[in-house]
Amino acid sequence: MDIALYTGLFILSLTVLLKASDWFIDAAEQIGLSLGVSPFIIGVTIVAFGTSLPELATSIASVIGGESEIVVGNVVGSNITNIALVLGLAALVVNRIEMEYNIWHVDMPFLWGSAFLLWFTLRDFHFSIFESLLFLVGIVVFLAYSFKGEDAEEALDRPTINWKVYAMLLLGGVLVYLGADYTIFAIRQLSAMAGINPEIIALSAVALGTSLPEVIVSLNAARRGKASIAVGNVLGSNIFNTYIVMSIPSFFGELTIPANINDVYLPLMIAMTVLFGIMSNNKKITRWEGVVLLMFYAFFFVDLLSTAL
Repeated sequence: MDIALYTGLFILSLTVLLKASDWFIDAAEQIGLSLGVSPFIIGVTIVAFGTSLPELATSIASVIGGESEIVVGNVVGSNITNIALVLGLAALVVNRIEMEYNIWHVDMPFLWGSAFLLWFTLRDFHFSIFESLLFLVGIVVFLAYSFKGEDAEEALDRPTINWKVYAMLLLGGVLVYLGADYTIFAIRQLSAMAGINPEIIALSAVALGTSLPEVIVSLNAARRGKASIAVGNVLGSNIFNTYIVMSIPSFFGELTIPANINDVYLPLMIAMTVLFGIMSNNKKITRWEGVVLLMFYAFFFVDLLSTAL
């Protein structure tokens, strides 16, 4: 009975977290447009950060709740899920993902850089304050390079907003916090009753749940003939996950780095990131390449289940 209760609480709180993140993103986007921020900047900042907001919220809540091993599991699991599941499904829905621009000019080098930097910083099973600050510098450099040459919108083109938008922003932020708090609480209870390490739940259930925004956005874009949006969504989300979701929670307490993540899942994340870069080198990802990505996700998920059982 208790397992059913806490499973229901986990599903409910995660649903609230995802819905509240949508409200927060929508409100922030409207406020940004009203202030003259260009749609491109909104896309690479608010939307990318917004889709990583559930990961950040659950990671901060886990550190405060004494389950800091969830943080790295959340980051690594979400990054693997974004590439293997999100891109794999998007490529499967359409015949091929065609990219209008060459992501190797800026985005892919930054993605590879963030992945390899994470690998090297975690090699000693310790994530220091210096490394946290280094990651924050990394996201600032990425954003500064992305913003280069962008101009603000003309005042006449700016939409007007009312108090309801600011209320939605505030309500969304509060519900994100509460949703994350109860999600981590449910995870602690379930892992204790089932005898499963919290990082396994973070790598699987939390990573899949917090990646749902990317899954939904990417599949909808693929169906509408805009599958390249899926690529940008995964790129931005993974860079934000690595730099922001790893660094900010570390200021709330010491992060625990589980050995199995360093030994198996972090190398798998690196392999998926490299494979993503190789597949996108010709500005397209075919359906068969999508199948290969889904095979990696199947291996990842089954390996997690075998570890948990």
